[in-house]
Amino acid sequence: YFKGRLASKKSLGELKNIYSKMVVMLFLASLTALIIILIIDEKTINNYFSDNDVYSIILKSSIALFFSGISMLNTEIFRVLDKLIVAELFRNIIKYVPLILGSIALFYYQKETWLVDVFLIGFVALAAISSIFVFIYFNKAEKQNSTEKIPYKEIFLKSYPIAISGMALFLLMSFDILFLKKYRNDETVAFYSVGVKLMTIVSIIIITINITISAKISEHFSDQNRSELARILRNSSRTIFGITLPVIVLLSIFSDYILSFFGEGYIAAKQAFLILIIGQGVCSAFGSASVYLNMTGRQHIYQIILIMAVVINFVLNLFLIPVYGMSGAAVAFVSSSFFWNFVSAIVIYRKDKMKVFLN
Repeated sequence: YFKGRLASKKSLGELKNIYSKMVVMLFLASLTALIIILIIDEKTINNYFSDNDVYSIILKSSIALFFSGISMLNTEIFRVLDKLIVAELFRNIIKYVPLILGSIALFYYQKETWLVDVFLIGFVALAAISSIFVFIYFNKAEKQNSTEKIPYKEIFLKSYPIAISGMALFLLMSFDILFLKKYRNDETVAFYSVGVKLMTIVSIIIITINITISAKISEHFSDQNRSELARILRNSSRTIFGITLPVIVLLSIFSDYILSFFGEGYIAAKQAFLILIIGQGVCSAFGSASVYLNMTGRQHIYQIILIMAVVINFVLNLFLIPVYGMSGAAVAFVSSSFFWNFVSAIVIYRKDKMKVFLN
């Protein structure tokens, strides 16, 4: 959002100051989250999940939250600085390297119980490495005089709705796992989780294209260049759907072979897997709906839509998972995802007469 706005006003030199302020705000938010976890009674959480290790994992995760946030922020900074290859390497490849190397080491030394710790320590490594790259890129960037200063208050007001939206998306991806663990067992969670991870192949296509065009959406919206904005939205929706459709067809046809690769038992997740990927394919027809709202100053609208989707997701999971298990979880996720994509597209068309959906 800020890059598109600053680019239209020739004030890109302010990006470094915005980044520094975001780091401070991220630290304070992470510290607040850690304090909240420390206040909550350990037995309450462990008893709810009937697992004495849950609170410990949540506590460790809250400690690693700041480093995870820094690595994500740095990845976005790479994109803002037009280092798209580096951004996608960190987003889709490098972030898995610490976990893969750590897992190999744990397997070799027979210390598999430390897997969660290695996973969380990986965020510390990613934060450190990506921060070094950010420092280098900012120093190499062409010095520009800033004609516009962005205060903490404005950064917060523009960012917190996006943060709430991000939390809502996280909950959409988490409620199904939490309810499956409570009402079924760890084996079911493992089967379903593989289906969700495979579904992210389609999600990555959507996210990558949306990330590529996000700054342009903000810039053309600020310049009120409606014709170019409409062209970008039309091309992105066609590209997203055109790429995801054959991927979904292939995943559907070879679903038995793909799932059995992880073990014969994983075929039990076939029905849920098919629901997830076909539903994701339908949602891909809505193109850049979420990005458009965030990049045009409508973050609060997107936030409200996602919160409604989270409520729908929670209720559906609550009633469907005890009866239908993995398939119920998949239906809940697809239904809530379709809801926020559909409503976002309708809101955009009514407000700006822009078609973000496939056309």
